[in-house]
Amino acid sequence: MKKLKYIVVFAVLIASGKLFAQQDPSYSMYRYNMNIINPAYAGSNGHTDLNLHIRNQWVDIDGAPETQTFSFTKPIGDKIGIGISIVNDRIDITKETSYTADFSYKLQLSEKSNLFLGVKAGAYSLNVDFISKGIGFDPEFDENVSRTNGIFGAGAYLTVNKFYATISTPNFLNGKRVAETDSDGYTEGTDKLHMYAGAGYTFDFGENFELTPALMARFVESAPTSVDISATVNMYKMVEAGVSYRWDESVSFLALIRAADWLQFGYAYEAATTDLNDYSGGTHELMLQFRLN
Repeated sequence: MKKLKYIVVFAVLIASGKLFAQQDPSYSMYRYNMNIINPAYAGSNGHTDLNLHIRNQWVDIDGAPETQTFSFTKPIGDKIGIGISIVNDRIDITKETSYTADFSYKLQLSEKSNLFLGVKAGAYSLNVDFISKGIGFDPEFDENVSRTNGIFGAGAYLTVNKFYATISTPNFLNGKRVAETDSDGYTEGTDKLHMYAGAGYTFDFGENFELTPALMARFVESAPTSVDISATVNMYKMVEAGVSYRWDESVSFLALIRAADWLQFGYAYEAATTDLNDYSGGTHELMLQFRLN
């Protein structure tokens, strides 16, 4: 029965395209960890931040994605920003850990508008444990895989008063992932290009309330386009709450509390709006942010 459930869920993921879109981790609170997908964001807010994220996706499903993220960003002077990040991502038998460094440069376009340009470089280790699960669908999978691939990405981040726009790809490189092509025409697994584009605007309602609607789209080769539509309300610069809808995929709710000027923590719950909801207890995401200056 357990094997049958695993096969059914696996079929649902393949049919929806979500399994192949998961080469890069997905986030509910991407706005608070933006340098993971866009290196131009590093140092752009003028603060030195240390962020910790934990995301457990599709709980109750064996082998569902689990992601732990550490990032550090810091401005240097008025124009340069730097950052480092470590992302540990596990999906069933696959474990991937990336180590990257970010560099951003600010171009002041006018008194209230800035364009940040950034590059990301590093590497990730990929480990696939076929043997422990006894997978034997193909003779190519009769031994475990362990390899290291490079990372090189770039992005741009535009701010105009209370408006922002972002476009980026975390990795241009097509690293090899699983198996080589055989005589039967089996196609090797490679990294797919992930492109992110988004925008948002903050509306002021008096001195103590702000509303920020935002849009984020993710484009991945050979996978459906993922579009997030969100809105958050910030109250007294202390509490933030919001809702997000991922088109034809999920709905999520988030809350953040600024416990002190130097500490903010948040939680997001995401529920699938597809057949996956019949098998999953939802997705949980935790964030802890330390503002060091």
